[in-house]
Amino acid sequence: MTVLHPVPGGSVGRSRWSDRDLEPAERAGALLAELTLEEKIAQLGSVWHGFAADNTGDVAPMQEVFAAGSRSFADAVRGGIGHLTRPFGTAPVTAEQGRQRVAEMQTEVVAASRLGVPAIVHEECLTGFTTLGATVYPSALAWAATFDPELVERMAAAIAADMRAVGVHQGLSPVLDVVRDYRWGRVEETLGEDPYLVATLGTAYVKGLERQGVVATLKHFAGYSASRAARNHGPVAMGPRELREIILPSFETALRAGGARSVMNSYAEIDGIPVGADPALLTGVLRDEWGFEGVVVSDYSSIAFLKNMHRVADTFPEAGALALAAGIDVELPDTLCYGEGLADLVRSGRVPEELVDRAALRVLRQKAELGLLDPDWTPQGSVASGEGIDFDAPANREIARELAERSVILLADEGGVLPLAPDAPPRRIAVIGPCADDPQAFMGCYSYPNHVLGDYPELGIGLEADSLWTALRAEFPGDTFTLNAGCPIRDEDRSGFPAALRAAADADLCVVVVGDRAGLFGRGTSGEGCDVPDLTLPGVQSELVTELLDGGTPVIVVVVSGRPYALGAYESAAALVQAFMPGEEGGAAIAGVLSGRINPSGKLPVQVPRLPGGQPGTYLQPPLGAFSEGVSNLDPTAMFGFGHGLSYTSFAYDEFVVSAPTLATDGSVRVSVRIRNTGTRDGAEIVQLYLHDVQAEVTRPLQQLTGFARVPLAAGAAARVTFTLHADRTAFVGRDLRRVVDPGEIELSAGPSVTELPCRATVTLTGERRVVGTDRVLHTPVVIDPA
Repeated sequence: MTVLHPVPGGSVGRSRWSDRDLEPAERAGALLAELTLEEKIAQLGSVWHGFAADNTGDVAPMQEVFAAGSRSFADAVRGGIGHLTRPFGTAPVTAEQGRQRVAEMQTEVVAASRLGVPAIVHEECLTGFTTLGATVYPSALAWAATFDPELVERMAAAIAADMRAVGVHQGLSPVLDVVRDYRWGRVEETLGEDPYLVATLGTAYVKGLERQGVVATLKHFAGYSASRAARNHGPVAMGPRELREIILPSFETALRAGGARSVMNSYAEIDGIPVGADPALLTGVLRDEWGFEGVVVSDYSSIAFLKNMHRVADTFPEAGALALAAGIDVELPDTLCYGEGLADLVRSGRVPEELVDRAALRVLRQKAELGLLDPDWTPQGSVASGEGIDFDAPANREIARELAERSVILLADEGGVLPLAPDAPPRRIAVIGPCADDPQAFMGCYSYPNHVLGDYPELGIGLEADSLWTALRAEFPGDTFTLNAGCPIRDEDRSGFPAALRAAADADLCVVVVGDRAGLFGRGTSGEGCDVPDLTLPGVQSELVTELLDGGTPVIVVVVSGRPYALGAYESAAALVQAFMPGEEGGAAIAGVLSGRINPSGKLPVQVPRLPGGQPGTYLQPPLGAFSEGVSNLDPTAMFGFGHGLSYTSFAYDEFVVSAPTLATDGSVRVSVRIRNTGTRDGAEIVQLYLHDVQAEVTRPLQQLTGFARVPLAAGAAARVTFTLHADRTAFVGRDLRRVVDPGEIELSAGPSVTELPCRATVTLTGERRVVGTDRVLHTPVVIDPA
């Protein structure tokens, strides 16, 4: 159907709000003026059509809160609606079924709206479009291991193109939470523990979505990853200075440099104040300081949680009033708090109508930007034909392959056993471990196979993906393999140990594959609501590995996980390999690294601890966060530090040059280093630049990543890597919560990881102490030249 938009005065024709020649804000304002209070509030709501009927498992936290109050679709969209929730990601549908479902829902929305205003359609998309048969890319933690923003942007653009083709307007990604405690279940969804790495790769993802016309949603703003004891939704005990120093910069960068048009609030409470009811964050920081003009959407049921969980509101409408005043514009995934009860509060004068207008104007402006208010928009025209759409096309799989290959991290090769030459004399290889023959171990909790298809076993995983067991046999056709799980992933069942130990004893080599199976709310060992008390491998896997190591056969330990686990007990392994859920192409990627077909180049975006507990964790520690002899008996030094990762070739760093010994507090210097491939194989190195503020008014990290570059080098080749370091990159948040550049000494270091920095220099910041704001330099540009 083609919608004829009424104009003021009752005539039918082209109204100002459907005029493409006008700016979106002007069009939104014109439409807002025509809406009743009830119609404006309807634009702040959403509907999850078919959720109660289609879902048997948990796909959202405490989903019974909104499921109990769900309405029929016709009732939900009466007067219009802001968002349609996950028409592709709820129950399994083909591309054709899904696009037709979207068209039908939009037709009903338009018909029910007095002025024919369509809805925004949103979906999850962290490891790919979360729908049946769509490419499952590596987890976000695996992207971070690539240190490759260009590749991440390509992936995001491919995801967005698939979504946009079938009428999806908004993706609920990326996750910009900075890891603070590895025990948290959602570590797999993050981009690691360093704010600059998170900001850089998160911004690349945003650019990929937004350049395809899909709205990127930054989440979870803010503090979510810093909960006490790493418990999902746990209270956050973090001061405002640390929040601004560590947690907020990734969001600010993705807004300023990436152009993200939406932000999702965090479930967290910080110092007793729920973020969903905190105007200081959602309006003060986000809009007043940073100038954000987009739409803030609620995390699923987070507004209702103000009543049920945080208990700062007595009723759902009162919870809605708190969230609206704080700055949340749209309630997801269904309308419970932004409904008729909120309208009653407005009519009674308890909630200013201006707050409704403020939120509705933002939603309508976004609809104008997306073309939903254009005069020629139609429900059927908004979606391509589903026939012939391949959500797992070869081009997608190629990107997934590149990401997977670049994300695998060679932690150690003490025995010199790797790579395993495929043309060596025939070997007997025992493949052991609960993750060895499970391709879903390569997939994150928001991948469709793990997120939804567990409730539809008849559909399998919905796409082609090899386990490591399958990939190893293809990689080494001349070898003889045996397979034995040894134990389950998380159950304490040791009955398989004897058979596994016999298989290893009869083999020339053992490859043990251990780690996680992602799930939701305790159904997995990693993922949302799958937090852990310590960093021991789940179940009895650690015992299995230890017994295999004691058996005498050389053992290669492959950890496929969503978080780093303590590996200090496995130092006697012939080799250690880490893969952070590398997606549907993960099996071939890991096998290729083991064979040497792929020269590993992945680097750790999180540290790997030696011990399962008693450690601060992330590398961003002040002096007292590191080992202090005579102060504490606990040594928190990681087994493998941030940025660590080995290669089958060797690299040498030298000729470290800083263009000037001094740096004005508003100036910049060039910092360059030569890197040489001194080995016999082509390879890629991640050159990392760190800084340390020697003395400041607040304690500073011993090292802090301030720049990096992925540098491919042929054997024997060299390159000069030059960073342009602006003084703003040395800024820190002072005692008065202002970000400042202070005169004084700065130590600069370069190398392959935070624990291996062969190149060092000192530069002195000179001039007046300078307060920096939202116009500060956020990025360290880098140029790579032949040397």
